[in-house]
Amino acid sequence: MTRPITDLFAEIRKATDRHRARHGCSAYPYGNGPLLSALAAAVRARRILELGTALGYTALSLAYGASDATVDTIECDADHVRLARDTVAATALAHHITVHEGDFAKMLPTLDPGYDLAFFDGGTPIPTLHSAVRGLLRTGGVLITANLTHDGTADAVQKALFDGKFWRSASVDERGETAISVKL
Repeated sequence: MTRPITDLFAEIRKATDRHRARHGCSAYPYGNGPLLSALAAAVRARRILELGTALGYTALSLAYGASDATVDTIECDADHVRLARDTVAATALAHHITVHEGDFAKMLPTLDPGYDLAFFDGGTPIPTLHSAVRGLLRTGGVLITANLTHDGTADAVQKALFDGKFWRSASVDERGETAISVKL
């Protein structure tokens, strides 16, 4: 008998969908927060990096999975930053999550390396950003990349993740939308 997956932050995911519908923005929440929680727990993450915050659904999912971890999440949209900070502040996990406002390419060089887990869900994957994230992960660190079926630069990122030189990767779903990669 299979049990339904419990998503403790499903209401925040739904609120993000409602926000997107009202404002016409690109705040699409990742569809499987419980998977992110399980992966954060499995790698025993102490430091987590997230690119793409929206309203904080995935940051909370990651923090819940690794209760001793700190989560640095980056968002460029000022409205989303405000909403995410409010959402996070209303939870018991607030002291684990820092919502940074800024462009990914400008923010990543300001962070110290040594992350155990990184999650990219900030639009179409871009090779230079993934290279920067790789530099911030420890050897053996895990990268979860969403949006790999988007057009444009996503193909180049997918190729790099699966070429076997720098990563050991597997697709999470049949469509190849998300990959889990371990830094070699």
